[in-house]
Amino acid sequence: MSGDAGPDWDRWYEKLLVGVPWVLLPTSTAIALAQPGRSWGDHAVTLGLVGVAAGWVYVGHTRVPRARRKRTLPMLVYFVGLLTLCVALMARDVIFLLFAITGFFHAYQLRPWPWGVAGVFGTSVSINTMASELPAASVQSLGTYLGVIVVQTAAISSGIVLAEKSTEQHTRRQEMVARLEAALEENAGLHAQLLVQAREAGALDERQRMAGEIHDSLAQGLTGIITQMQAAQRVWHSPPQARLHVDRALALAREGLDEARRSVQALRPGQLEEAHLPEALGDLARRWAHDTGITVRFDVTGDRVAVGPAIEVTLFRVAQEALHNVVRHARASRVGLTLSYLTDVVLLDVRDDGRGMTGDSAQGFGLTSMAQRVRGVGGVMEIESAPGEGTAVSVRVPAIPVVAP
Repeated sequence: MSGDAGPDWDRWYEKLLVGVPWVLLPTSTAIALAQPGRSWGDHAVTLGLVGVAAGWVYVGHTRVPRARRKRTLPMLVYFVGLLTLCVALMARDVIFLLFAITGFFHAYQLRPWPWGVAGVFGTSVSINTMASELPAASVQSLGTYLGVIVVQTAAISSGIVLAEKSTEQHTRRQEMVARLEAALEENAGLHAQLLVQAREAGALDERQRMAGEIHDSLAQGLTGIITQMQAAQRVWHSPPQARLHVDRALALAREGLDEARRSVQALRPGQLEEAHLPEALGDLARRWAHDTGITVRFDVTGDRVAVGPAIEVTLFRVAQEALHNVVRHARASRVGLTLSYLTDVVLLDVRDDGRGMTGDSAQGFGLTSMAQRVRGVGGVMEIESAPGEGTAVSVRVPAIPVVAP
């Protein structure tokens, strides 16, 4: 409703400016013709001037489109003609000063505002001069005459100035609203683009997460199964020993199936479902040593801190991948696995005494997956390796504690 008040007021004001002369001119004419002591000739002249004034108002103002009334030159020509006709009519009969009041109203349409003030001044001079004739040559009468004109001009012109300033402010507000609407439309487009990019990024992150989960769980499980089946083939002549390796392969297959289900459901590794990180890493080290025959030393240092699930999963998966790489590439005889709790960080170190990384083993999805996981929780991963001197994988992640609900 407030947004419609401005247009409604402008429409009514325009109707007022158009209607004022058509009320004042007939009124003045009727009073002038009703006065006694005038001849028909005088009335004819008066009616002739009234007709010219009506035609001038009709052609110069009433029929003029609103947009054209804002043009300076046409309105100045019209206003000068209007004042001239008002003076001529008041010369015939002073009662036409009622019609001359139209000049005060139409002066509001002169642009820019100094022309409007000049129009009010001209109208005031015309009315006061014709109504009281020229003042006598005395200070008092001349002061009264000029004082009335000045006060009248100032009082009416203040409305013109205020209206002009209000119009300027309204125009600026409209421009500001238009710019704001354009900015909102642009922001809506950018917001839509960001939503699309966020969806694409989320899909990419999810694909990378699933790829990491498949590599960290299924691929490693399948590697373990292959290793056990190859060991069974080597001792196939001894059924008890072969059966031992086959049983281990079956156990790894069941674990892999469980991990696949958890990966699809975005759950934690099975070892972390019933234990915290230190215990899960200890169990991982023992089982890995049992399956591979490689000696593992696992140590935990510092005061333990219950960190968030994402950090626990990241460190567990890194340890899992690092041990997996030892089996595939290192040919090591000993491995050291250390979990260290410091004041604000948690460190994980995996070191072996193998042959070190070569060009092929230094590149691969496993290392890339580990680095992505670590960066995802705000951590840093470093790898140190030299031919014949083993490999060290070090991970540093923030020790963000679990907040109790």
